[in-house]
Amino acid sequence: MPQFAYTARSVTGQEVVGVIAAPSKRDAVNLLGQRSLYPLKVEAGRAARTVLRGKRIGSQALAVTLSQMADLLSSGVPLLRTLDILARQASHAALVPVLEDIRQEVSEGNSLDAALARHPHVFSELIVDMVRAGAEGGFLEDVLKRTAAFLEQQDDLKSRVIGAATYPALLAVAGFTATTVLLVFFVPKFAELFARLEERGELPVLTTLLLAASDVLGRYGLILLAILGASGWWLHRQARTERGRQFIDYWKLKLPLAGGIFLGLAVSRFCRVLGTLLKNGVPILRALAISSSSTGNRVLTGAIQNAAENISSGESLAAPLAACGLFPPSVVEMVSVAEESNNLENVLVQIADGIDRRTERRMDLMVRLLEPLMLLVMACVILLVVIALLLPVFQMSATIG
Repeated sequence: MPQFAYTARSVTGQEVVGVIAAPSKRDAVNLLGQRSLYPLKVEAGRAARTVLRGKRIGSQALAVTLSQMADLLSSGVPLLRTLDILARQASHAALVPVLEDIRQEVSEGNSLDAALARHPHVFSELIVDMVRAGAEGGFLEDVLKRTAAFLEQQDDLKSRVIGAATYPALLAVAGFTATTVLLVFFVPKFAELFARLEERGELPVLTTLLLAASDVLGRYGLILLAILGASGWWLHRQARTERGRQFIDYWKLKLPLAGGIFLGLAVSRFCRVLGTLLKNGVPILRALAISSSSTGNRVLTGAIQNAAENISSGESLAAPLAACGLFPPSVVEMVSVAEESNNLENVLVQIADGIDRRTERRMDLMVRLLEPLMLLVMACVILLVVIALLLPVFQMSATIG
């Protein structure tokens, strides 16, 4: 059924923006009237898709919405009524047209997970898969609660990472800016002073390189900046392709210090989601298919999917996880013991908690190392500039003496 983006005014005078499904534009206007909305603008086609796409919605707002949905459903409120309430009380304005569209789809007989899948910019593949599993298994309220808790935890972790990386990033920007200013505005003032030494071939190599770098930046700085910007744009485009993401995810795991943190975060997400699904009675193959997409790393996702194929042929989970070489030996050993004791779902959540604690400590250590390292790099670069400028001065003083 066609989608129509609308701008309307409610009986209280408030402006409402959203999307409505109707056979025609006239039917859309009539439906808005039935909802006590006075339409100001009704458009079809691309405008409807633009409204549905909306602004970026944070994990925190999404977690609140899923948690409220779980509470309402647990209290016996029907799904359509729940979606109505959430659309009216949405904590984020961009969620209103999304929730209205989901309600419209559900009222037409579509499943909740199919309605969520229409909005991949809001609901990730993991959320859609978990809602589908919850609806099929009869534990939708529980899976919504756990998904909300998972999103809140990931958002909290992301905030801590950004907070920890802010100071080293500022140091890097300050160092780069200071070096650029020195090379572009300060060093050229010494070029004429050292010209005679350069003609006689007595200028130190370090000073020659410094003057050359300063000359290149002064002449072609804007061109180099444009090339750098274009390269960044091209790399960003490539990073959004499947091949680019695979390449980035592979090398993220190979980085010194940071690689272990990226791997820990991915393994933790996988273990937590898999344990949650198994605890709610989802079969292990189905749970592996869902949880594999939760890692956020395509290399690890592929390894888990290969593990699922081996499990379908009768092997245990620990053996293929160990064979892929990405899971820490301690995690594999705990999974093996948990399978033998038939307590895998609880142990997986405990593993995730332990990995999160260790990863947080490693992040703190890395940040503590980055701060003095950035200061040391800045000091070394500025020291090199100063030495390169002073060497000819000392050489001329020695010659005069």
